[in-house]
Amino acid sequence: MENFFKLKDNGTDVKTEVIAGLTTFMTMAYILAVNPSILAASGMDPTAILMATALASFIGTVCMALLANYPFALAPGLGLNAYFAYTVCGAMGYSWQFALFAVFVEGIIFVILSVTNVREAIFNAIPLTLKKGVSVGIGLFVAFIGLQNGSIVVNNDATLVGLVSFKEDFTNVGICALLAIIGTFVIAILHYKKVKGSILIGVLITWVLGIICELTGLYTGMSVLPHWSNFNLAALGLTFGQCFSGAAFENFRILDFIIIMFSFLFVDVFDTIGTLIGCANKAGMLDESGKLPRIKQALLADAIATSAGAVLGTSTTTTFVESSAGVSEGGRTGLSAIVTGLMFLIAIFLSPIFIAIPGFATAPALIFVGFLMISAVVDIDFNDLTEAIPAYLALVAMPILYSISDGIAVGVISYVVINACCGKAKKISPLMYVLAVLFVLKYVFL
Repeated sequence: MENFFKLKDNGTDVKTEVIAGLTTFMTMAYILAVNPSILAASGMDPTAILMATALASFIGTVCMALLANYPFALAPGLGLNAYFAYTVCGAMGYSWQFALFAVFVEGIIFVILSVTNVREAIFNAIPLTLKKGVSVGIGLFVAFIGLQNGSIVVNNDATLVGLVSFKEDFTNVGICALLAIIGTFVIAILHYKKVKGSILIGVLITWVLGIICELTGLYTGMSVLPHWSNFNLAALGLTFGQCFSGAAFENFRILDFIIIMFSFLFVDVFDTIGTLIGCANKAGMLDESGKLPRIKQALLADAIATSAGAVLGTSTTTTFVESSAGVSEGGRTGLSAIVTGLMFLIAIFLSPIFIAIPGFATAPALIFVGFLMISAVVDIDFNDLTEAIPAYLALVAMPILYSISDGIAVGVISYVVINACCGKAKKISPLMYVLAVLFVLKYVFL
């Protein structure tokens, strides 16, 4: 492991990598429950989706480890799965086989773009200051997700979001929010005391407190106790390879297909780039010019995972921002990703345990990781407004628009416009102009 993953060169060891891998898995295990519930709306079998989700995550994460030696984990992305189920298969009326075929083709194009250096060029074209803003924005985005998952922040008709009313429904939402807050304090204290695995320990302690509250009647929401049931492994056959079946080409309209496929591709490309920027910056992996070594291999792993996931029977597989939780625990090599990938494989047989981990237990991890990631804000030069304002707009847009790719779009467009109008057009790379135009066209036509 030392020779292959170069643990000493990366300032880590086996124990740290294992803890980091487990932490990453714990913070993203929710996808095993969420993805089937969303994609099932398209008519797919939930059990088949769960197995496809676990296998696609395993394949993608192991590819990331072996090809790029990075601690980043992959799984079917939120947002794109909703577009898959509710827009393509819902509003547009296409079959889920058709949608899977669109994802498969997107993945193949993704592979081509990765091999031909197009995606690497996009990554390198984004200015370093803007990358710092993206990293901070992802931190705020992750924290916002944690606050929502922990029921601390809830929908509010007057202000869109607001603080939960602890007394109104204490045995359900209120106790969840309270436990999430306690878990955040636990992680913060353990981290201050430099306890290894502080984030993972905090998640487990919060879960155990939730179990105690359920057994004593303080918590009456959805059970957090594992419920064992028999899984039919043959169910995967209901979705495997269906992207090539006749149903994928019924009522096939080429213009719709191109729009759908490029919608998947566009979001996938910039979600992945944004996540890699944020996690790599947190881990100190970016060089002086803001470039990420072995970026081509990392992007290729992501692309392979997308096509493999489509064949298995799930929506676009992408690099998960929750990887930052493992990075914050010291994960620096592919060994961490191997651990996460193996946990997804094991999850097929032990899914009742992982599905039982509630959102309020993983929420403290996301909230604390958000704090760790916003530290990059001190690296932004606020004296140069042509650099600082685009970074600011990008970091603000991500949590508010609830999208990494939209945050990058805001940052790129504002960077080009502000610098071009302020007489600093020479420092804008030609590719940044192209990206800005593409983002504008996206909002006009998609």
